[in-house]
Amino acid sequence: MANLVIVESPSKAATIKGYLGSNYKVVASKGHVRDLPKSKLGVDIENGFEAHYINIRGKGDLIKEIKKEAKNATKVYLATDPDREGEAISWHLAAALGIPEKKTLRVTFNEVTKTAVKSAIKEPRSIDMDLVNSQQARRILDRIVGYKLSPFLWKYVRSGLSAGRVQSVATRIIVEREEEIRAFVPVEYWTVDAVLCANGSQEFTVRFYGDNNGKIKLTSESDAREILNAVSGSDFTVNSVRKSKKKKLPAPPFTTSTMQQEASRKLGFQSQRIMRIAQELYEGVNIGAENGGMQGLITYMRTDSQRVSAQAQAEAKEYINSKYGESYYPATPRTYKMRSGIQDAHEAIRPSRVDIEPSMIKKYVTADQYKLYKLIWERFIASQMESAVLSTVTADFESAGYVFRTSGYTVDFQGYMAVYEESEEDTQRLADEVNEQKNIRLPDVKEGEKVALVGTDSAKHFTEPPARYNDASLIKFLEEKGIGRPSTFATIITTIIARNYVKRDGKSLVPTPTGELTNKLMKESFPDVVDYAFTAQMENKLDSIENGNVEMDAVLSEFWNGFKKELDRANDKMDNEELDVPVEETDIICDKCGSKMVVKNGRYGKFAACPNYPQCRNTKPLVKPKDTDEENANEEKKPIIADFKCEKCGSDMVQRTGRYGTFFACVRYPQCNFTKQKTREIGVDCPKCGSKIIMKTVRNKTVFYSCEKYPECDFSTWDMPTNEKCPDCGQMLFRKKGQPILVCKSKDCGFKKPYEAESDNAEE
Repeated sequence: MANLVIVESPSKAATIKGYLGSNYKVVASKGHVRDLPKSKLGVDIENGFEAHYINIRGKGDLIKEIKKEAKNATKVYLATDPDREGEAISWHLAAALGIPEKKTLRVTFNEVTKTAVKSAIKEPRSIDMDLVNSQQARRILDRIVGYKLSPFLWKYVRSGLSAGRVQSVATRIIVEREEEIRAFVPVEYWTVDAVLCANGSQEFTVRFYGDNNGKIKLTSESDAREILNAVSGSDFTVNSVRKSKKKKLPAPPFTTSTMQQEASRKLGFQSQRIMRIAQELYEGVNIGAENGGMQGLITYMRTDSQRVSAQAQAEAKEYINSKYGESYYPATPRTYKMRSGIQDAHEAIRPSRVDIEPSMIKKYVTADQYKLYKLIWERFIASQMESAVLSTVTADFESAGYVFRTSGYTVDFQGYMAVYEESEEDTQRLADEVNEQKNIRLPDVKEGEKVALVGTDSAKHFTEPPARYNDASLIKFLEEKGIGRPSTFATIITTIIARNYVKRDGKSLVPTPTGELTNKLMKESFPDVVDYAFTAQMENKLDSIENGNVEMDAVLSEFWNGFKKELDRANDKMDNEELDVPVEETDIICDKCGSKMVVKNGRYGKFAACPNYPQCRNTKPLVKPKDTDEENANEEKKPIIADFKCEKCGSDMVQRTGRYGTFFACVRYPQCNFTKQKTREIGVDCPKCGSKIIMKTVRNKTVFYSCEKYPECDFSTWDMPTNEKCPDCGQMLFRKKGQPILVCKSKDCGFKKPYEAESDNAEE
């Protein structure tokens, strides 16, 4: 009997299949197979927070199929992702499939490469229940908060709202930044520049700094005019010239958080898009036979660690020395100090093979995959290289008792900057304030020397409010405060937008009126739930469960006791208060009374209604405008990846829709034009040859069934084949199209009977 390997995704399964021999079968669970029911709380708070898990709707057939494979397998390897969530998926799989404990083998690998996968298979372990309980605790906490707070919001704010433990804190962060911006009062300030020339050489610009006692801020035009009048026609004297050599260290390799921040800044990708692409790179992409075929291109993309394995460091050293020369590699391999409390289970995000340069795979991967892989590859290589050496200069010039300054740097030795430079927010604004210049070239001036004034200029400015959060800055804030975990940041942002607490304005995140009201209510009624420190402490407690230092029940009990008191107090308080619930205006004008219509929620979803109800009862359908933001459109239109590969080049196949219905096409189209019709197995064997029967869709979107070996085997039918046999002649029974009956299609047999649909046991 073959051994069975179960992973989450079809892409990962396809990659691993190529690494293991014929003695292994690899299947995908396609994520979680069990979860708490949607229809009720699903947690017995009174009995030790016992969770009632059920099979996820729609996973029934898949579970049956994998269960059959597991029963026939000699060993079952659970190879889900190497984190809490992956451990929990393995635990749920073992329970749903009924796999005996002695037959259940847990394997993990940090990168989807042949070496890593084979090594993991040789060293299986049992399921780590501390990891599982940490995930369970998070799931139960989020369920309790969501299911207890949502009815509260329905009652006092608006039906259809929902609350989340970490999402409510993220909403608070964005609301409070908006309040800062509204409260901000711009302050006027001025800058004065002077253009100087020494010894008839090139001209250079200096900016007013202050006097010999320190820095002075110019707050009005009269202040600036006073400086201009004083220095006009006056010589400038070199006060000081300070030159130094400065080493600039490379940035460390990516963690999940820093990858999302940098990809957001440099590539303009939203966090959800970044994590999806990283998942694809981790699970495996076909990069051509000359590069090794199917390869997992990066290490596991959910990590807090900046640690790099000794093997990866050695590979980086060899590459850097051969590509750039020994002077570009430091005397000792680089290590990076990590903050306390960091989870160090996995390495930093790096290329799984240093020798696979981005240019080598460009023609085999999507544009997004190439951009993110290039960013990860360059960041890692740079992180292992020698520091850059900069020559810095700061020069002060005095005139009429006032000091003007210029500063900047030139690059003497590129070091890591030959490969990569980290982006920084507000770099330009900071540079403008100090008049710092890159590649500055000052004439050779000495202290006490006189330089000529060529001209002066002044400009008015206003101080700016703090910038609204975008994906990168919000993720940075969440990480600094210890709120959530890097693997959840993308989901947090997606959720608060989906719940209409926050909306996107370009790249900025802006609170909606509903978000602001809900935040106000949460801060007043549930201060602990939206408290930064409390949420961060809860993350630490989840880590303690993972490390085996505290029991799951103790953490849940402590939280519930405090939360229940807040919930009771809030209900008592709100029964005696009325909230002014904001309405969401539309651009639609009521054609009966001329008012701006507002958004209302009904049993069939949102619609536009006249605000003068009941005097005016006009309503209109609310048509969602087309999304013209290409980035947002890309975020929504995620390609569906097939669980099989292109038969011509081995690349991924993605689902497309054409004039003849749905089909799969090679992701490398038009370089590769291979296509395949979309089909689905129905779990029934062909009565002619014993192969699988598949369901197909033809050009008019009509469904029919045929043998998977068609046309070699000519079995086909418009009626759905079943596994039931005719009691009269023993032939296959078919479910009649459009009719609730089963029929025998044998020539000499007219048997038929009513068909009763089986209940779906995937949900209660």
